[in-house]
Amino acid sequence: MNVAEWAALAGLGAFHGLNPGMGWLFAVALALQDRSRAALARALPAIAAGHAASVGIAAAVVTVSGSLLASRVVAVGGGLLLVAFGLWRLLSQRHFRWAGMRLSALQLTGWSFLMSSVHGAGLMLLPVLLSQPGGHPHAGHHHAPGGAEMSATATGITDALLHAGTATVVHTVAMTATAGAVALLVYQVLGLRFLRTAWVNLDLVWAIALIGAGAATVLLS
Repeated sequence: MNVAEWAALAGLGAFHGLNPGMGWLFAVALALQDRSRAALARALPAIAAGHAASVGIAAAVVTVSGSLLASRVVAVGGGLLLVAFGLWRLLSQRHFRWAGMRLSALQLTGWSFLMSSVHGAGLMLLPVLLSQPGGHPHAGHHHAPGGAEMSATATGITDALLHAGTATVVHTVAMTATAGAVALLVYQVLGLRFLRTAWVNLDLVWAIALIGAGAATVLLS
């Protein structure tokens, strides 16, 4: 990966971390209920685990299938899926909610996984994931003999999964750091009053971002 791709992964992670539905809202609630910053810190690993699972699954599928299918088909199909997700988020009036703010670590992980998946967090990494030739297991091995081709394919898949794992880690670290910083700011300075008086419609921002990323992926494929 080059510097721009690392920055893109981190930037998308930071953007995801700003979304209250991804988990920082629950981290703040837990901290306020326990009147302790330690409760906020304890919530972050569960949030990160759920987000990483969602992004990691999507990243693995994209990087491996990018070699098993024509990369252009994967890019166009993924881009159209991004646009579809964005339109659904833009037009849908439904919002996922949890009954109550007190969640166990396992429930918080599940919520983070659900929200990351629903928001298409992994799909937003599609342009970066498909930009790496090393992420295509069949690249450069089309004319190898049978046994050598199978070995090369296995190596390529391993490389693709390693690429997906690295992307997931970088993205999730940035997301967790941002979510933690926002949660700490809200807890220390603003409190829950901020959540009632200065709410930003990130659903709209998210929908527009999904549509834009999808359109760019299709047009540049």
